[in-house]
Amino acid sequence: MKRLTVAGRLIITAIILGALFLGYKYLGGEKALNQMAEDRAQTPDTTATTGSASEAPAEESSSNDSEAVSSGTSAFNYTPPAPVDGKLKGVVELGASGFNSFIIKVDSQKRWDLEKSEFGNSLVTENMATDEDIRIGLKKYIGGMLDYGVSSKDIHFVVSSGAAKADVTQKITRVLKSLGYVVNQVTPEQEGQLALKSVLPAEYAGKAFVVDIGSGNTKISWINNGKTSALEAYGAKYYQDGTADSKVYDEVSAKSKQIPSELRNTCFIIGGVPFEMAKEVRKGKERYTTLSDPLAYSKLTNAKTKAGVNIYKAVKDATGCNQFVFDWDANFTIGFLLGL
Repeated sequence: MKRLTVAGRLIITAIILGALFLGYKYLGGEKALNQMAEDRAQTPDTTATTGSASEAPAEESSSNDSEAVSSGTSAFNYTPPAPVDGKLKGVVELGASGFNSFIIKVDSQKRWDLEKSEFGNSLVTENMATDEDIRIGLKKYIGGMLDYGVSSKDIHFVVSSGAAKADVTQKITRVLKSLGYVVNQVTPEQEGQLALKSVLPAEYAGKAFVVDIGSGNTKISWINNGKTSALEAYGAKYYQDGTADSKVYDEVSAKSKQIPSELRNTCFIIGGVPFEMAKEVRKGKERYTTLSDPLAYSKLTNAKTKAGVNIYKAVKDATGCNQFVFDWDANFTIGFLLGL
C-alpha cells in the first residue's frame, strides 16, 4: 500500500467501501423486503376490507330478492281423494284470453283427477280472432279430446263471464253451432260458484274462501251456513280500459271484507295471474303451491301480471289471510263438469 500513490489508495479504498455498501444494501434490502412481505401477509388489508364491505349490501340485496320470492312458500300438505272407476269428460273454456281445454276423470262421488290440459291464446276479447281462427282452434281441441278417449257427448264448451262481455262471443257461439255443439254461458256469480266447486276441498269449506283472478273479472266466493256466495270484481286486464290501480284495489278490498272472518284462514286461488306467480315458487310437480307475499312479485313487469298482483294484494290486505294456495289442476270449467 506504501508504494501506491495517493490516488491509487483512494481508488482502492473507494472500491472496498463500494463493495461493502453494495453487499449491505442488497443483503439487508432483500431481508427487509422479505420481512415486509411477512408483515403484510399478517396484517389486514384495510383497502380490501373496505371494498368487500361496500359490495356486501349488493350481495345481501341479491340474496334478499331470492328469499323474497320464496318466502311464505311452505308446502301445503293435502292430498285430494282419487276417483274410483272414473269416467273421462272434457271441457273447452272460451275465456277472455283464449281457449283452454281440460280432460278429467271423475267418479259418481265427484272425486276427480286432471288427466290433460292445454292452454292457448286466441286474442278473443281483442276481437282479433276470425271465424276461421275459431273454427281451427276448436277443431284442434275437439280432435285432441276424441283421440284421448273422451266421448263426443262428454265434450262441453263454456264461455267465461269475462269473455261473455265481448262482442266476439256471438261469433264463437255461431261457429260452435255450425259444428253441432252447444255453448254454455255462465254469469260471474255462477263462475265463482263453479270455481269454488272445483278447488275448495270439503275439509276446508268452513275455514277457507276462493279467489279466481281472470282476465275479464275476479270472482271471490265462499260457503257460509250451507250457502255459496260469489262476488265479481275487476279482472287483471283492467289496465286496458285505463282504470286506476287504486280504484281496483279499493273495490276488491271492499268486496273481500264481506268474507266472514272465520273463513279467512286459507284462500284457494286460481286464474291466469296466480298461475304466473305460482310458477315463480313451485317445487317440483306439486299439486298445491303456496304463493309468496305480493311484494315478492314486484319484479314481474308484464302489465297483466302487475295488475293481477294489485288484485291479489287487495284481497290479502283486506282479509289478513296469510295462506294463499294455488291449485295447479282446478278451473271453474272443471266445476261445471262436476255439476253435470
